[in-house]
Amino acid sequence: MFSGIIAAVGRIEHIEPLAEGVRLTVDTCGLDLADVIVGDSIANSGVCLTVIARDGAKVKFDVSRETLDCTVGLDVAGAEVNLEKALSLADRLGGHLVTGHVDGVGEVLKFEPVGESHELVIRAPAAIAGYIAKKGSITVNGVSLTVNRVEGRDFSINLIPHTVAVTNLKHLATGSRVNLEIDLIARYVERMLAWRSEENGSAA
Repeated sequence: MFSGIIAAVGRIEHIEPLAEGVRLTVDTCGLDLADVIVGDSIANSGVCLTVIARDGAKVKFDVSRETLDCTVGLDVAGAEVNLEKALSLADRLGGHLVTGHVDGVGEVLKFEPVGESHELVIRAPAAIAGYIAKKGSITVNGVSLTVNRVEGRDFSINLIPHTVAVTNLKHLATGSRVNLEIDLIARYVERMLAWRSEENGSAA
């Protein structure tokens, strides 16, 4: 589990093709790796990946073809990635509960300064749009954010200067694609309602 609070912005240094997927070498660029060992999880722009090797500040991850097909930003050498280590039970939950399992890829419709902040408008895939609610939580490229407005599949977020400065969201532009993860609570609410409906149908 993660919180969506980014600890560092790393850079994909090398991509090695595998039979099914790729092996990434990521320069973690200041992420504290003192307690990281092989087998630990680190989120890369919202995608939970397993550490398979370490060499100083550089970490290697294997990424399956399935993951590559369902996400963006992990197949470009030189690309920046938002990094967060998995939570421990003693950590503060500064953002919201994040699994690191991307639900869909959104398209940026607008990314413009508004005063000192930025307005970010994203179009979500139809399959997950119903899970996005005003004042609810959403994860964009691994960053925990609050939804300000929802209209159909489109939703708006206000990014404060700090968030823009310390994440790779600063590079967004109209047409950019981003990894989205819906609020974990919304998944369970839907399942509970669906199960209740199924049970009522069976009883009838």
